[in-house]
Amino acid sequence: MTESQTRSPLLEIAVTLLIPSLILMQFSKPEHLGVAGALVVALAFPIAWGMRQLAQTRTFSLFAGLGIVSLLLTGGIGLLELDTRWLAVKEAAVPGVLGLIVAGSALTRRPLVRVLLYTPLLLDTGKIDAALAERGKLPAFEARLRTATWMLAGSFAFSSVMNYILATWIVTSPAGSAAFNEELGRLTLLSYPMIALPATLIMMAVLWYLAIGVKRLAGLSLSDALHGK
Repeated sequence: MTESQTRSPLLEIAVTLLIPSLILMQFSKPEHLGVAGALVVALAFPIAWGMRQLAQTRTFSLFAGLGIVSLLLTGGIGLLELDTRWLAVKEAAVPGVLGLIVAGSALTRRPLVRVLLYTPLLLDTGKIDAALAERGKLPAFEARLRTATWMLAGSFAFSSVMNYILATWIVTSPAGSAAFNEELGRLTLLSYPMIALPATLIMMAVLWYLAIGVKRLAGLSLSDALHGK
């Protein structure tokens, strides 16, 4: 598998979303993999993908790490046959913790929006900072970065609430049953269009908010500010 393939968004969706959902919904019966077997195999795909990405980048990402922990907790709830309310709590807790971390960073000198959006991977931050310094607008832009960080925290809060609602609505069967696995597969499948896509749109709105700030304060259009331009 080439490096471009491992970074393909479609391949990532297939490995982390579609394949696990299919396994949980179609292979949880005793005549197939069984409840525990299907759960272990389904969770192995996204966990292996995350570990592979961490090994390739050789850096530890807090967000990737929390994602792996979330999957392990899901497996634990299913294999230990815990009350399904814990699944809803877990689904809400992961983005909730991320939201608290992002919100807390707004009170520091390095708000996390610098890591997530205002990054050299997306924008020519050196060029932007130089233009801001020349105009004396660095403090004003720092304030805008903090506002953008609060907006990002809001997107995680939205995901937390929606995760809890979706989990309590879909997963109603006891853990350890084939029905639980099937409902977990549906939850995984529906979480993308109902939660991930709206959260992505919010992030795009935050990026647009930053782009407007770059244009007003640094005098650079988005095309001029993009990385590589």
